[in-house]
Order: sequence, then C-alpha cells, then structure tokens
Amino acid sequence: MVDGFAVLADDTRRRILDLLRQAPRDVGEIVRALGLSQPNVSKHLRVLREAGLVEAGVEGRRRVYRLTDVPLRDVEEWLRPYRERWVRHFDALEEHLDRRRAHRESETETETEAETDADGAEADR
Repeated sequence: MVDGFAVLADDTRRRILDLLRQAPRDVGEIVRALGLSQPNVSKHLRVLREAGLVEAGVEGRRRVYRLTDVPLRDVEEWLRPYRERWVRHFDALEEHLDRRRAHRESETETETEAETDADGAEADR
C-alpha cells in the first residue's frame, strides 16, 4: 500500500496515469504529450509497471502501456473511510447552510410582512 502512495506522489507519474486513463499509449506518444525526454518517461513507466499500475503489451513494433485496475482499487479501498468521513462533514455543512438560509429567508419575510402591516396601518389613519 505505501509503495502505491509513494509511486502516486510523483507528479510526472500521475500525469502519465492521466494520459493512460484516456487511452493506451506508446512511449513516444507519452513523450510528446508531456514534453519530457524518452529516458525520463521510460524510467517513470518502469516504476509504474513495477508497482503494478500499468502493464505493457506489444502491438506490432510498438510497446503500448495501459492502466491496470488492481493497485488503484487497493488505494481506493484504503481511502474509502476517509471519503465517507468527508462526505458526512460536507452533508452536515450543507444542512447547516440550508437551515441558515431558511432562517434568513424567514426573517426577511417577517420583516416584509411587518413593513406591509405598518404601511397599511398608516394608510388607515
């Protein structure tokens, strides 16, 4: 698990994963998309492959890289309790803001009614 997080901590590797999420690509396509050198991209692909995040297959004369799902599922599984906690906090915040909004709207309506009643009382005089 920790290795997966260490691998994902690198911005270049995350950018490579983002590209591969869109479609499988060969090294040349990744080099052009990221503007990095081929040796640099190959180094990062090796780290991603060793971590099990990507796999390489041969298509003709090209070595094509694609995402694998299993290690990311492990990260997802580890993050799930934290996400649930964040969702609960955001839900509570949303409820609080809805109550404040409703209270403010209620106060505005009460003030408007009071002004209307006062205007009506003056007109009756």
